[in-house]
Amino acid sequence: MSISLSNYWKIQIVGWASAALYWGLSGYFLSDRFIWEMGLLDFIFDVAIGIALTHLYRNFAIRKGWHKLNLKKLIPRIIISVLVLSLLYTIAIAIKLYLVRLLILKSMTLSFLAFFKSVQLQVFITGTRLMSVWLLAYHLYHYSRLELETVKENARLSLIVKEAQLQNLSTQLNPHFFFNSLNNIKYLIIENPDLARRAIDLLSELLRNSLNNNIVRFISVNDEICLVKDYLELEKMRFEDRLKINIETSQNVSELLILPLSIQSLVENAIKHGIEKRKTGGFIYVKTETENNYIKISVENSGRLNIEDKNSGIGLNNLKERLQLQYNGNASFEIKETENETVLATILIPSK
Repeated sequence: MSISLSNYWKIQIVGWASAALYWGLSGYFLSDRFIWEMGLLDFIFDVAIGIALTHLYRNFAIRKGWHKLNLKKLIPRIIISVLVLSLLYTIAIAIKLYLVRLLILKSMTLSFLAFFKSVQLQVFITGTRLMSVWLLAYHLYHYSRLELETVKENARLSLIVKEAQLQNLSTQLNPHFFFNSLNNIKYLIIENPDLARRAIDLLSELLRNSLNNNIVRFISVNDEICLVKDYLELEKMRFEDRLKINIETSQNVSELLILPLSIQSLVENAIKHGIEKRKTGGFIYVKTETENNYIKISVENSGRLNIEDKNSGIGLNNLKERLQLQYNGNASFEIKETENETVLATILIPSK
C-alpha cells in the first residue's frame, strides 16, 4: 500500500530539512568538533520542531479563519505570531541542544538555565528568521489563492448577470415581433383575404423559427436570412409593388454565427420607419459579407432618419444592448441617412 503525501507535507519536509542542513553546515557540521551522532540527532529534531510548530500554527490559523483575512487585518496577527513562534522555537531548540549534548557527551558542566542564557539570543534570531519566512510564504500563498478565487467568482457572477440580461432582452423580441406580424395580417384580411391565408402560414413559420432561435445564443447568418426572407414575403403581400427587395449574402459568411433576430430587427425597423411612411414605398437592400475579420451586415432602405427613429424603439435599443453585452464593446452598430433619402444601418461583429 503506497502512501501519497500532499504538496503541503512535501513542502514542509523539504523546506525544514533544507533549513536544518543550512544551519548545520554553516555552524557545526564542517567544524573539527563535529560528531555524527550529535549532528544526526540535531538534524532530526530541528526538522521535527520546525514542522510541529508551523503545523500547529496552520491548524490554529485555519480554525480562526486567518487564511481568509485581508492584508490589513492579517499583518498584525502575523507579527504577533512570529514573535510567539520564535519564542517557542527558542525554548524547544534550547531543550533539544541541551538534551542531545547531555546524551552524547555524557557530561554537561552548565545547568540548563545557564545553557539557555548562553544560546537564547542566537537561537531566537534564527527562529525569527525561519518563522517570518514560513508565515509570509504561507499567508502569501493563501492570499494569492483568495484573490484568484475572488476574480473567478466575480467573473462567474458577471457571466451569470450577462446571460440573464441577454435572456431578458431576447424574450422582449418575440412579443414585439409577434404584434408587428399580426398588424401585417390585419391589413391583408381587409385588402386581400386570399393572401391572408398564406400570410397566416408564413406567420406560423416565422413564430416557430423565432421561438426556436430564442433558445440558442447564436444563429447562423443563413438561418437568420431565411427568417428575414419569410418576414419580407409577408410584408410584400401588404405593400405589393411598393416594396422592392434585394438580399445578397456572401458564401463565406453564410455559416458564421450572429445573434438571433439581429438582421430581422434592422429589417423591421426599415419597414416601420422607412417604407411604411412613404406613399410610394421604396426598397430594402440586405447585404452580409466579411470585412477585416468582421461580419458586416448592412440594411439599406428608402426613407428619412429622424432623431426619434434613431433613439427610440424596442428593436434597435434591444439590438444595441445585446451587441454590447455579448461582444464586450467589440461589435458596433451605426445608423445614418445617406444620399437620395436613403437610410443605412450597419452592424460589425467579430467573426473569430
